[in-house]
Amino acid sequence: MAKRKAAILGSSGMIGQRFAHMLDRHPYFDVVAYCASDRSEGKRLGELWRLSDIELDPRLGKEVIQATNPNALVKEGVEVVFSGLPSEVAGPIEDDCAEHGMGVFSNAASHRMEPDTPILLPEVNPEHLAALEVQKKRRKKHGFVCTNANCSVTGLALGLKPLVDAYGFTDVNVATYQALSGAGHPGVPSLDILGNVLPYIKNEEEKMTVEGKKILGAYQKGRFVDSPVTIQACCARVHVRDGHLEAVFIAGDDIPDREDIEKTLAGFKARPQKLHLPSAPERPIIVMEQPNRPQPKLDSYAGTPARARGMAVSIGRIRAERNCLRFYLLSHNTIRGGAGGSVLNAELAYKEGII
Repeated sequence: MAKRKAAILGSSGMIGQRFAHMLDRHPYFDVVAYCASDRSEGKRLGELWRLSDIELDPRLGKEVIQATNPNALVKEGVEVVFSGLPSEVAGPIEDDCAEHGMGVFSNAASHRMEPDTPILLPEVNPEHLAALEVQKKRRKKHGFVCTNANCSVTGLALGLKPLVDAYGFTDVNVATYQALSGAGHPGVPSLDILGNVLPYIKNEEEKMTVEGKKILGAYQKGRFVDSPVTIQACCARVHVRDGHLEAVFIAGDDIPDREDIEKTLAGFKARPQKLHLPSAPERPIIVMEQPNRPQPKLDSYAGTPARARGMAVSIGRIRAERNCLRFYLLSHNTIRGGAGGSVLNAELAYKEGII
């Protein structure tokens, strides 16, 4: 299969730059356009680079930012678009690209709850790809928008999937400790967060509940069917650069013992691993035995091979009692919960012949 020509929208932002790094020399996609707002047009990617954890390849740093123009992308032969645009502006631009026949893989919330748009998490709901065939029929040139989930529910849904399938859990409570990078750049004002915790993130708790039901649910007879799993969340912003840590509480009758839970989590593999997708971690869930893990500083970049760095979810401090299962879960919010999620979605769509 030939490489597909791709464009990145929002290349000046943190998610856009994660896309640039993750798609560099990608085996399926060839990025031919780095797009951003008019104020960034004409600048080189290296002038705008904000990812302090990534050493920018000088070759990539020379790429010139261009305006976001779907007509121009069509002329360049772009078939696949990776959108790191903010939700407040993403909707119309992503629709325009889809109407021009492109497949859009979006990190934004704008389209997530539409009836023919999947919130795709390839290890959890690969069958939801079928909705794209329905969506393509209503678009003029058969393009589509495929979204990834909110960054905090992404890691949680991946951690819940094997447990829900094996034990039928439906009652989930979670407290999140969310990194500053989840607020974008420049993020939260320093005087608000230094030595502090902010116990409110707008719409975050609602997104975890609503999106969780769609992600963990089914796709049957041309429509999404919500999962019976209910996620109740309390979300806080903490003074951590990257990595969302979550304390998970699952209520149920006759909770299995800790050894069974660990075996179920550690043994989990799914469609991306079977297809050997380039950004799929060999072990999507890593169970940690140490009593003080996972930690954002130590474990946010979990995942192998190298292209899957930051794509695995780490789970530790598992405590199983008769009526309650408790554990900590960690995922990298701008990789697994951001650009990496969309890249993996596109890889699955590529291998399944959607693009």
